Amino acid sequence: MQRKSVAFGDLRGWIAALKAAGELHEVAAEVDWNIELGTILRLAQGPGTGPALLFNNIKDYNRPDSRARRVFGGGLSSYRRIAMMLGLPPDTHPRELVKLARNILQDGIAPTIVKGGPCKENIIVGADVDLSMLPVPWWNRLDGGRYILTYGGVVTRDPLTDVMNVGIYRGMIGGRNMIPILMWRAQHIGHHVTAWQQGGSPEMPIAVAIGWEPSLGFTAGAPVPKGMCEYDVMGAIRGQPVELVKCETVDLYVPASSEIVIEGYLQLDPATYMPEGPFAEFTGYVAGDRSAKPPIRVTAITHRDDAIFRGCIEGALPGSYSENAVCSSIMRAATAWNVLDRAGVPGITDVWCPPVHAGINLLIRMKQSYRGQAKQAANAIWGSSAAHVRYKHVTVVDDDIDIHDYAAVDWAVAYRVNAGENDIVIMPATFGAGLDPSTRKRDRNPALFGTGKWNRLLIDATMNLDYDPDADFGGARFPPKVWPDDKDIGAVRARWNELGFRD
Repeated sequence: MQRKSVAFGDLRGWIAALKAAGELHEVAAEVDWNIELGTILRLAQGPGTGPALLFNNIKDYNRPDSRARRVFGGGLSSYRRIAMMLGLPPDTHPRELVKLARNILQDGIAPTIVKGGPCKENIIVGADVDLSMLPVPWWNRLDGGRYILTYGGVVTRDPLTDVMNVGIYRGMIGGRNMIPILMWRAQHIGHHVTAWQQGGSPEMPIAVAIGWEPSLGFTAGAPVPKGMCEYDVMGAIRGQPVELVKCETVDLYVPASSEIVIEGYLQLDPATYMPEGPFAEFTGYVAGDRSAKPPIRVTAITHRDDAIFRGCIEGALPGSYSENAVCSSIMRAATAWNVLDRAGVPGITDVWCPPVHAGINLLIRMKQSYRGQAKQAANAIWGSSAAHVRYKHVTVVDDDIDIHDYAAVDWAVAYRVNAGENDIVIMPATFGAGLDPSTRKRDRNPALFGTGKWNRLLIDATMNLDYDPDADFGGARFPPKVWPDDKDIGAVRARWNELGFRD
């Protein structure tokens, strides 16, 4: 596969590229940040078919002196735009995007440090910090507040190795300079929190870059291996180093051409926690009960002139796929495939996570060469750190099944699964997504347990190698399918038009 890596320069360069490709819809009419904007985004995104949206006229933020007057969302809510980001033709099949992402998520070009950049055009510190100056939507009517962190790159640093991590976490405005966030101990940010606490610190430096090239959101939401900085992976995607600039009040670095940067300290003492939640989550359900969470105490906001706020409408449902869901279907499939390779599971020919559930269900296609291969695959996946909030249900099929065609997968499950022959396996009481509504409320408490609890499931829909070979079928363990032979198909195709059919 040949690709031409693209460095868009910043969010504005990405928006310009989308506009030139006919992938952008600009909304000129005034839109209310309170519920209306989020509703428009959810209705417009469709099942990975809607355009990226740029709202140019936000109620209460459309004055000449407004610091940020525009909101951008939906930039990666279609495979066409993911292909554009990766430097591939827009009509590239998701199967090929997964194969490419397998390499990119393990590759890296180290960032470079620069002295300044557009994100320093306006610097607000101390008592002048006021989060309400930004056009943060109240995305969903049942949300606990205005969520300022939905698609920003949250930067933290391991105090033992100095390696930075860039992740995506949800965060709600809790006051003029406070942002309570939801995080889990099993995530990389949770590892950093533990390390800072063990070092005796009551707070942890943190920064958020809002609005940059698309590789920021794609990579920050991916399970990049621990010890590898996401900035390196972004460099690999764009084919150029990410230019980073040091923050004003914390010892962290952010892309110099970011639209908005929020700096501060995550408060680690439970006595400082603030109410956060609920939020319309990636599951397509309102999740994360209103409870005390660690807040970011904001010490500075820096931003470009006439900044563009970048956010997303979270939550995938049938007929409406979020950016996270579409991106997850690629990066979570690619990550799972790499896990299987590292574990030495042979014969894997395709891996896929359908976008409607953002990677909760994993489909694996393999050429079986020995008994128990599907179970080996499931155990390898579930034992990896990448499985923390994904891969609850694993379905394995043979190489004759197209896992991008759910009718084919459903057919395999119907006729190759016999629950009494160990084709259904449950792995009980593992770590999992605490936001999953099928998890009991008690088991969703991040403060009490650090993560959620899942009972995982393997559906082995491969042909059972425990079955005896059948001499009537040439030694095969399953009867032949009723699809015609190639020679018979060819003979009929040769007469297709004569028979009155049209190709």
